Amino acid sequence: MDLIKKYIGDLFVSRRWFLLLGGCVILLFLSYFVSILYRPVLISSAVVILFTLFDYILLFFVKGGIKAARILSPRFSIGDDNIVTLSVSNSYPFKIKGLLIDELPFQFQDRNFHLPVTLGYRSRTTVSYTLRPLSRGEFSFGRLISFTSSPIGLLQRRFNIAEPVTVKVYPSYQQLRKYQLLAISGNTLTGVKKIRRLGHSLEFEKIKDYVQGDDVRTINWKATARSNNVMVNTFTDARQQQIYCLIDKGRNMKMPFAGMTLLDYSINTSLALLNVALLKQDKAGLITFSNKVNDIIAADRRNDQLHRILETLYKQQTEFKESDYEAVWSTVYRGITQRSLILLFTNFETYSSLERQLPFLKKIAQRHLVVVIFFQNTLLKEIHESNPDTIEGIYIKTIADQFDLEKRQIVKELRRHGILSILTTPQALTVDVINKYLELKARQMV
Repeated sequence: MDLIKKYIGDLFVSRRWFLLLGGCVILLFLSYFVSILYRPVLISSAVVILFTLFDYILLFFVKGGIKAARILSPRFSIGDDNIVTLSVSNSYPFKIKGLLIDELPFQFQDRNFHLPVTLGYRSRTTVSYTLRPLSRGEFSFGRLISFTSSPIGLLQRRFNIAEPVTVKVYPSYQQLRKYQLLAISGNTLTGVKKIRRLGHSLEFEKIKDYVQGDDVRTINWKATARSNNVMVNTFTDARQQQIYCLIDKGRNMKMPFAGMTLLDYSINTSLALLNVALLKQDKAGLITFSNKVNDIIAADRRNDQLHRILETLYKQQTEFKESDYEAVWSTVYRGITQRSLILLFTNFETYSSLERQLPFLKKIAQRHLVVVIFFQNTLLKEIHESNPDTIEGIYIKTIADQFDLEKRQIVKELRRHGILSILTTPQALTVDVINKYLELKARQMV
């Protein structure tokens, strides 16, 4: 059975072989009417058969073959381009052409993925492609298959050149480095507005000699009088503050945007924000909930805190249930005793949905600084900004205007009760949330 598989099971004929053989059949049919064609047809058919046998010997009996390795990260980043590299080598003593078929995970729904490759005599090359996963979880790659042909190109030999492998798709860890600069200063990054710092933090750091550029308002006159040199006070940002991300996993976070759900965007932003908070010497914590509180990571600055948060966020899934804010308030009341910055990722589509949860948000805001983060419906925004010229278009725009008005009413109602809010789009979520955190730090509200 192994010999049959080796010498027959991996044998395939190419399109060139079918064209040549089909041409011979057509000429043989015509030779019945034009007898002069009969002898050339026989010679042509014999040549095709001889070249086919010679091609078979080259592929199956000449020592050599094609080998490859699939090089990829053991974990992928959701919503980002992840590179997969195929290292391919040819040990045949002649040039080959191959068609690489990588069996991608079913989540990508790509059943016709292939890469052409040409390799010279005993040479090696690399082929790369990118994948952008839109969901978290385990992604299983199948076999890596090559259909290899010799310079003759009549037959193909199949090689299974890489075994199946499984990778895990995590929240977008690739963007962590992109936003780490924000933890150092409020300088402008692409797509990130500059934060205006107001005054100094309350935490005194040290007294040092005055150098050109220091704020003259920080001069320590007593130290200056004692040392006969101008001395200034230096301050540092307040540290060891507790920062919690509360992520709503209810049905309202299932809404899709550019292939990902609002929950996925919230998870990516939470990871980036908590990484910045840890770099700012604050304590990072996490709570996820739907109809009940699911995961709780107490705010801390342990060396493995970010890894614990990443592993917890990796397994989160949206649930089609009504979120229980009373359970959230009870958890926060019992578990978070120190005043903290709480960033709630949720989505209120109507004013009535806010009214049901507002009593619990007000209770949380009595002891903590609460920022409610919810989303603009980009499609309704486009309709709101359009100028329809039909009755149906005017009717649709009126409904969109009503939803837009309710979103603005939600912002006003939250502000009226001393609760901060961020109304943003999914693509601007990370930038807006990190800016708000840095702003609150600069205003000494955290």
